[in-house]
Amino acid sequence: MKIHEYQAKALLREFGVPVPNGEVAETPQQAKAIAERLGARVVVKAQVHAGGRGKAGGIKLADDPAGAERAAAAILGMRLKTPQTPSEGILVGKVLVEEASAVERELYLSVTLDRGRSAHVVMASEAGGMEIEEIAAATPEKILREWAHPALGLSDFQARRLAFGLGLAGEQFKQGASLIRNLFALYLAKDCSLAEINPLVVTKDMRVLALDAKLNFDDNALFRHKEVTALRDIHEEDPLDVEASKFGLNYIKLDGNVGCMVNGAGLAMATMDIIKLAGGEPANFLDVGGGASPEQIENAFRILSSDPSVKAVFINVFGGILRCDRLAEGVIAAVKKLGLRLPVVIRMEGTNVELGKKMLAESGLPLTTADDMAEGARKAVALAK
Repeated sequence: MKIHEYQAKALLREFGVPVPNGEVAETPQQAKAIAERLGARVVVKAQVHAGGRGKAGGIKLADDPAGAERAAAAILGMRLKTPQTPSEGILVGKVLVEEASAVERELYLSVTLDRGRSAHVVMASEAGGMEIEEIAAATPEKILREWAHPALGLSDFQARRLAFGLGLAGEQFKQGASLIRNLFALYLAKDCSLAEINPLVVTKDMRVLALDAKLNFDDNALFRHKEVTALRDIHEEDPLDVEASKFGLNYIKLDGNVGCMVNGAGLAMATMDIIKLAGGEPANFLDVGGGASPEQIENAFRILSSDPSVKAVFINVFGGILRCDRLAEGVIAAVKKLGLRLPVVIRMEGTNVELGKKMLAESGLPLTTADDMAEGARKAVALAK
């Protein structure tokens, strides 16, 4: 789950990470009032779940409250388009108005999970303000890394080593080391999957501040954090993603035309690969999970069939906890309730497979069956064309 920059900065503040003073506004008049309270030059920043806002016109400087009002009027209501947004852009409904900082240096800092080492890693770089992927590709030696101990966490000496590597000295060195420890504490306490500050800046009055902030959270841990779940903005998410999450379904929309319904992430990846091998393009990743109920299967089918880009559905299930007869029951109920406007290919294997196939055959519904994944993929791709 993602949250907005202003929400992320509120959490940073709570954990002792310094951020510029600012407030969120939903109208130009509110932006003007905030600028008056701050009493200095301000930055007006579009609040959307995407980076690259500055180049797209989503960040503007204002010298006075009237300028803040004009900047907010220009940004609010615009459809911001960046490399990280859908092609149609994202409608801006809020702006963050915060004091402008006189920046001396821009740095990079983040905490995430290194899956290769099964450990949390803190990454830092003097090349702040850039995409970390660009830094890693062009100058990987500029990225400093410290891996946290599984039980002890991030040690003080590691935070100091990172601060030193960022070129901080004197009072800024102390501020930087403290900030790094506090960011790591936030990352762990809130079950983040990413805590990123880009840029982390040293100001001309020698403060170390988080000028921008991105926090992503592990969906599987949200049950522990009702206060974080309350920050979710469903207007920033694909409507089908939101609908799928209501029923415990893992759904990600893609660009193809073959809808995939599977049980298990590994099988989902293999299914998408075999669709491409058959000359098609998957329209989504939809995992109903190991123990899906007929109701979940019905809702999964409804979500798939409501996507206008889907021209055929490939249901590929290995029956274990989710028995094949339960799958058949859910598919039959969904088709009878929703109607069948798309061709559906079903490949099932595993527990109660013969009973499941018998139920499908006796349903009288025009469903296409396949004996293996390759055959199912070929049939689904052909029907989608």
